[in-house]
Amino acid sequence: MSESQPSELDLVARVATTIRSNVERVIEGKRSVVDAAVMVLFAEGHLLIEDVPGVGKTQLSKALARSIDATVKRIQFTPDLLPSDVTGVSVFNQDTREFEFRPGGIFANIVVGDEINRASPKTQSALLECMEERQVTVDNTTFHLEAPFMVVATQNPIEMDGTYALPEAQRDRFMAKVSVGYPVESAEIAMLDHHTSHNPLDDLEAVTDAAEIRKVTEIIGRVHVATPVQRYAVTLATATRHHPDLRLGISPRATLHLVRAAKAVAAMSGRGYVLPDDLHATAQSVLAHRLVPSAEAAMGGRRPESILADILSRVPVPEQ
Repeated sequence: MSESQPSELDLVARVATTIRSNVERVIEGKRSVVDAAVMVLFAEGHLLIEDVPGVGKTQLSKALARSIDATVKRIQFTPDLLPSDVTGVSVFNQDTREFEFRPGGIFANIVVGDEINRASPKTQSALLECMEERQVTVDNTTFHLEAPFMVVATQNPIEMDGTYALPEAQRDRFMAKVSVGYPVESAEIAMLDHHTSHNPLDDLEAVTDAAEIRKVTEIIGRVHVATPVQRYAVTLATATRHHPDLRLGISPRATLHLVRAAKAVAAMSGRGYVLPDDLHATAQSVLAHRLVPSAEAAMGGRRPESILADILSRVPVPEQ
């Protein structure tokens, strides 16, 4: 397969900068979070945004969706949401005397799943096939989801009332998890100035389209990953599977997501090849949410992020 050319990489960098600038008109002072969202979009993944209520999770997901001239749907996850509300349902048409399929909220290029962990695990599981295979099967009929396809889900921490913990299989399908966090003082003052008179989302216009995103993902797919870098990614994965403080390490899917994310970061930086630094830059957002600490580690207050940081510091980095 041919490698990405400089002119193509310029396109990736330009589109990334344009989307970032557009989203930052709504989400101020959160450059790293916005960059992570764009990275996941370019790497053909799905994004999970977790944080306490009111810090801009939904605003971020909406701003990203509105920056792309593509189909967008929002699903508000509630305890009474049914799997068929997500995937769709076959309805009997009295006139034609036949069943007709009515698509659910998942049929869009960008799907905003708001407060995903307030729905039951059964409803959450309706996303499994959609997110992994980019298709929906209803009544033995399979419907393919058009590219680009990205789920941007928000959730509150599981300590919040009325939430369910996402199943491991569901978490593993999200390429990355980010937290918005509270804004710095200057950004919060600017928000009071700009957001009280009107909603900046209302003024947001698309700066790219689905066809251009498909072109970008095609370019990123050709970014070169040398064998030592591939081996380094697998070594990191193996280290999580044998770490004494972890009950569950990362899956092969997670290793693949890590490399895809690193390829996107490399292309956004104007490089046609992946460095070990690219893996380091994406490891926390791509891997930490998949790790399950052992009971002893959890009781000792060790979080997946700190365990992963320990692994990253101990695994030798290949020479460049």
